[in-house]
Amino acid sequence: MSEQKPEAVWVFPEEPKKRGGRIALIIGLVVAALVVAAIVVLFLIPRGDGVPTPTASPTASKTATPSTTPIPTVVPTDLPTAPVTTPPPVPDPSVDAFRGQVQPRLDDASTGLELVQSQSGDAAVQVVDSLQNDAQNLAGQPAPTAIATQWGEAVNVYAARLQSLRSAYSGGSDPSGALDDAKAALGQLRSLVGL
Repeated sequence: MSEQKPEAVWVFPEEPKKRGGRIALIIGLVVAALVVAAIVVLFLIPRGDGVPTPTASPTASKTATPSTTPIPTVVPTDLPTAPVTTPPPVPDPSVDAFRGQVQPRLDDASTGLELVQSQSGDAAVQVVDSLQNDAQNLAGQPAPTAIATQWGEAVNVYAARLQSLRSAYSGGSDPSGALDDAKAALGQLRSLVGL
């Protein structure tokens, strides 16, 4: 028969757990958190810069008198004062510069009035609407003072002629008279700027 061999088993006694290191770690973390909190509080406390501030007394009496003395306010008088300036005036454009600004719209108006001659109904009304938008932009363009009054009046006349032309096309009546008036008003605008 076979003999059973004894099996070697090492049995160590259970060691008690050391908790001293964990406790020291917890105490260290708490102390570090308190130090950080103290530093943050020191930076957040407003500084009085050596000026005492009045505080209320913890005890109240019937004949309480204020114990604060007024602190004089010092207003420095040596500060530089900035002169009050108004924005610079908008420069008055020259007639040549103004011509360069309005010429594209005036050229478009000439083209539009030629185009509307061959249109009728809604297509003509759309072209006239576009011309009216251009007329509003021309009215908003600041003109040189030399021609500002004449320019404003001429743009108003041109816009009124365009409205008459639009009414003629939308009403189905003969637009030839209104078209001639609109062309004449546009010619007046063009002559004001030397086109």
